[in-house]
Amino acid sequence: MSTIEASPVTVDSLIEKVHDIGPTLRENADQGERERRLPQPSYDALKAAGLLRLGKPSAFGGPELDPVSLMKVVEEIAYYDSAAGWNVQISCAVSMFLAWFCDEGATEVLGADPDATLAGTLFPPGQAVPVEGGYLLSGRWPFASGSHQTTWCFGPSLVMDGDTPRTNEDGSPVQILVVHRTADAEILDTWHTMGMRGTGSHDVTANDVFVPQRRTAPFVPLEEPGSAFGNPISKMALWVNIALLAPPALGLARAALETFIDLARKKTPNYTATTLRDRSVVQSNIAKAQAVLDSGRCYLYDCLNQGYESVSSGDPLSLEQKGNIQLATSYAIRSAADAVDLICEAAGSSAIRLEKPFERHFRDIHTMTQHAAGSTARYESVGKLMFGLDSDWPFFAL
Repeated sequence: MSTIEASPVTVDSLIEKVHDIGPTLRENADQGERERRLPQPSYDALKAAGLLRLGKPSAFGGPELDPVSLMKVVEEIAYYDSAAGWNVQISCAVSMFLAWFCDEGATEVLGADPDATLAGTLFPPGQAVPVEGGYLLSGRWPFASGSHQTTWCFGPSLVMDGDTPRTNEDGSPVQILVVHRTADAEILDTWHTMGMRGTGSHDVTANDVFVPQRRTAPFVPLEEPGSAFGNPISKMALWVNIALLAPPALGLARAALETFIDLARKKTPNYTATTLRDRSVVQSNIAKAQAVLDSGRCYLYDCLNQGYESVSSGDPLSLEQKGNIQLATSYAIRSAADAVDLICEAAGSSAIRLEKPFERHFRDIHTMTQHAAGSTARYESVGKLMFGLDSDWPFFAL
């Protein structure tokens, strides 16, 4: 397998690169809102800074960070633009799914261009009809964030025998993971939403697209990752991918908090004679916002560090550790939303004006809370595990 040499990088050097391009990301965020896709100047800045390589292993030019370091860099991107942070984390997560694929397939997708971005979703499955050398792929996949700038699209598919899904010995349908070229699909203009408009999370559809066998993989628990994915973070399988949903929320909430502190030093509300910062209710809200935001981040980091220590020692993630990461992810996102709510409550009429950033912070964070893998519905999924019951969340089996 061919490799691409990458210079050693640290989390501090990557965050420094984020700071360098941060003004570009922030300046173009409004354009992303209008166009409902990540603006090209923002994408170009991320690419030039090497930040599109974050989720890739070192064999393909990536920095191969530990999970917490990866979270910190994504959060920093989202601090400047939540849409940019979201699209980077999605591409990271999809890149990590290449651990399921054979070396030839992973090299085809990640080896030719280390800056190539990927879009993808895990539901609903498409249909893959077996043909010589691979499959004919058809389906429609929503929430393909960043699809306008991606090279590859990823998603699950049912293997079909005629008009009927093929089944395993236990009667469950056979699912495979599939990567196809974005150019072979059609991007549908479907991303009309309350928030996170700049992510361009439109639907992608394919109709009898040929996908060679090497760009498919059984969607089963990861036991033998590809040779480029022998690092501990890859062995945490999809649980780093799920945790990546939280940093964009944390970065957005931190931006809202700092913006409000600056506003509160200057703004004197109508009918009053003191600035916002001198009001006890504002002081209380801002302290609560800081506390809930930091608690969500610390909980997430602690669970990820524990899991990383286990896999680094050669042990797989336990069911309890998977549940902890899921719970911490949902809690971190909810904590960020609670922090933004406290900020908007304290900001008064500034929170509802389109020329102020708070209304977008509010819309974006509450859009993030609806993602199935990070919503508070997962509290119930984890709670079932705590009682020793079968959970409704199928990813605990992976």
